[in-house]
Amino acid sequence: MINLETPRKFRAFVNQAHQVAAEMLRPNSRQYDLAEHAYPKELDMLAAMVDGLGASGTGSGAGAGGVRRTESSDDDAGKVKNGSNLSSVLSIMEMCWGDVGLLLSMPRQGLGNSAIASVASDEQLKRFEGVWAGMAITEPGCGSDSASIQTTARLDGDHYVIDGEKIFVTAGGRCDAVVVWATLDKSLGRAAIKSFVVFKDTPGMTVDRLEHKLGIRSSDTATIRFENCRVPAANLLGSTEVDADKGFAGVMQTFDNTRPLVAAMAVGCARASLEVTRELLASADVEIDYDRPVHLQTAAAASYLQMEADWEAAYLLTLQAAWMADNGKPNSLQASMAKAKAGRVGNDITLRCVELAGSLGYSEHELLEKWARDSKILDIFEGTQQIQQLIVARRLLGKTSAELK
Repeated sequence: MINLETPRKFRAFVNQAHQVAAEMLRPNSRQYDLAEHAYPKELDMLAAMVDGLGASGTGSGAGAGGVRRTESSDDDAGKVKNGSNLSSVLSIMEMCWGDVGLLLSMPRQGLGNSAIASVASDEQLKRFEGVWAGMAITEPGCGSDSASIQTTARLDGDHYVIDGEKIFVTAGGRCDAVVVWATLDKSLGRAAIKSFVVFKDTPGMTVDRLEHKLGIRSSDTATIRFENCRVPAANLLGSTEVDADKGFAGVMQTFDNTRPLVAAMAVGCARASLEVTRELLASADVEIDYDRPVHLQTAAAASYLQMEADWEAAYLLTLQAAWMADNGKPNSLQASMAKAKAGRVGNDITLRCVELAGSLGYSEHELLEKWARDSKILDIFEGTQQIQQLIVARRLLGKTSAELK
């Protein structure tokens, strides 16, 4: 049975993550928000620390690169695991309490690293160790419907030839490689979609531009073009087989692991907003009394209590989705529920905190306005709010994607 308290073996590590967020990420938050596209060099040392913790076992699978689903054996029957997925979720919550954009800018902690950890073979895991990988899914004519990907991968000898264009690639200008989603055969639909690790120095791969954005400005977002880009066949992640019955479950398993991570980002950012707002309310003599009914408190206090309740629900859903992945349980429904709840709640909370704080919330005097801008992307990437609700509906009703669109 899941225990919703932070596991004892993770507590020291989570405290370390919070300390790093407080002493390194948050103090640099405003600087790199204003200096869009400037690389935060302070993160090199931090990434080296995370790598060291992971290698020593102290970090218990810290960061996006730590997530991996393992099959349960007979010896594990009845045992509860608190593994890399839960550890990653807890650490990311703390880091995004500091700054979401800087967390997304950390070397070797990209969403592409999570994709590699999720579906790569053991040999590929070893070969791609230490690589900073971005994730290239979205296309100009293909947003939330990943099954409509038009980028193609054609087998030519011992290489695949990739052609297409990817947009909104997080860390696309800085990373060492990108995990590219492409189809082996458009006529086969989603069943032929595979993911490939493509290194940045590969001929035919071009970073066209970096986007200017509303939030997470310290993290670069790139458009990448592939023209006759030859990638070793060994860089195809997971199975090479095209199974029409299975669809693209292999690459979709990536989302089952990364969506709780994005939910954790929203939970961490929202918690930061709640804490600052509570301090501001206290300085204005607004009392939040947990022993009195909501309707007997001020409007500001009642609003704050409602936000806290929503935050708690998002937090618990996120832990559940990560815990299920660690214990080899199918978590597609829970991953989408966590992403949908945390994405919406995170954005709602940060905006309402700006409102409650008034002019202090809207100005650069506090980080509240920045967190409101940063939080919006967390309701969009890795599957929009609407797509998550559609996935949840399909799972609950037992409908296929063809039956419920």
